[in-house]
Amino acid sequence: MAAAFDLILSFSSPFSARRRPSRYAIACRASVSVVAGDVTPMTTGQVERSVVRLGLPSKGRMAEETLNLLKSCQLTVRQLNPRQYTADIPLLPNLEVWFQRPKDIVRKMQSGDLDLGFVGYDTVCEYGQGDEDLVIVHDALAYGACHLALAIPKEGIFENINSIDELSRMTKWTAERPLRVVTGFTYLGPKFLKEKGLKHVTITTADGALESYPAMGTADAIVDLVSSGTTLRENNLKEVQGGTVLQSQAVLVASKRSLSSREGVLEITHEMLERLEAHLRATGEIMVTANMRGKTAEEVAQRVISQTSLSGLQGPTVSPVYCLRDGKVEVDYYAINIVVPQKSLYKSIQQLRSIGGSGVLVSKLTYIFDEETPRWRKLLSQLGM
Repeated sequence: MAAAFDLILSFSSPFSARRRPSRYAIACRASVSVVAGDVTPMTTGQVERSVVRLGLPSKGRMAEETLNLLKSCQLTVRQLNPRQYTADIPLLPNLEVWFQRPKDIVRKMQSGDLDLGFVGYDTVCEYGQGDEDLVIVHDALAYGACHLALAIPKEGIFENINSIDELSRMTKWTAERPLRVVTGFTYLGPKFLKEKGLKHVTITTADGALESYPAMGTADAIVDLVSSGTTLRENNLKEVQGGTVLQSQAVLVASKRSLSSREGVLEITHEMLERLEAHLRATGEIMVTANMRGKTAEEVAQRVISQTSLSGLQGPTVSPVYCLRDGKVEVDYYAINIVVPQKSLYKSIQQLRSIGGSGVLVSKLTYIFDEETPRWRKLLSQLGM
């Protein structure tokens, strides 16, 4: 005799007590087989959810800079208890934030437990390993810049070795005495060395303080992340020409599966991308407003456009300034609004003064929205939409 039954269990999310009713359910189907008096249950379960999940780095500089970027985009992360791994973003009510190790963000996106994540591009490549379900939504978030590179000692047998080709041609490396490389990148490291023609190589896995291995005599080279290069130099190591595995910085990555099938993921991704693009576009740009005498708006615009530092995004905005004189409304001045690079501010002010500008005001910009972001069009294309 055999019997089967369906069981539905509901439970609350970490946020349900304060924000919304339960959005999770475990749908289980248990089959019970009875043979000669023995009962053998077999149960499988799958967590179903409607909430969108975003993974953020839980510790370190990447975590801090990610939170700062989101705050600059008015997407402040609210974490009620610093010991919890969950949080939310009030402006995105159907979004949960989960603080995770960067490599776990990638893994949990692959397993379907997360939909979006902020991580380094190197982390996506190392732990994603070419997974086509992972799609880069924004590839240049302007923080976390570094590169993954091969480094060798400056002295000894490597003193005259300055390129990856010279390293691969060294006759010293044999099956009995291979090049010993230590790295935490056990996918990208070996793949890169093989592509560069290094045949006799052994890989040792380690995390942290890799620069000490060559000095201790336990490795010949390292493959590690490099930011400024100071740590390499202080440990008597050098990079070699052609030895860069990849360039990396913080990226926003998403699961294609989630974007295509989970309700709300595409919409939240669109809003986040719009805010990120507009904020990063505005970074380093400022709004300059000045008054200028002129007979017509066209005549004032002509004077402004003639200056190389005053071209703006598409051109200056010129509008009349009205004043009351002898009971009549007249126009003697025109207000000019123009966006200029912050690094060119002083030069721009000088040029404005040279053509009659006065009363110059300077204000920071939060966003510069384009008609449509190229990255959004690219994402839709990748999704076949």
